[in-house]
Amino acid sequence: MIESVKQPEDCATMADVRAGVDALDRELMRLLSVRFGYMRAAARIKPERGHVRDEGRKAEVVDNVRKDAREAGIPEEALAEIWDRLVETSIAYEMVEWERLRS
Repeated sequence: MIESVKQPEDCATMADVRAGVDALDRELMRLLSVRFGYMRAAARIKPERGHVRDEGRKAEVVDNVRKDAREAGIPEEALAEIWDRLVETSIAYEMVEWERLRS
């Protein structure tokens, strides 16, 4: 995790908790930026617009999240919903990028 903040088990105050959450949110945004970079790469690589949406892959990604959440003991269905929205947002972004690259 982020080295400049306390680990959750070491937090003694709400200030510690909030600092950790804020740092983690910044790290999540950095990781999401990388994820969207992969969407730009996919838009560049996929030869046809119809290849942008892949329902089988979407189901696989969401199923992976359910499994990982279950194993981590965190809210499985809520995270699956978040990831469903993330994948839909990613598909929309990739579609825009696919069109942009070919205009």
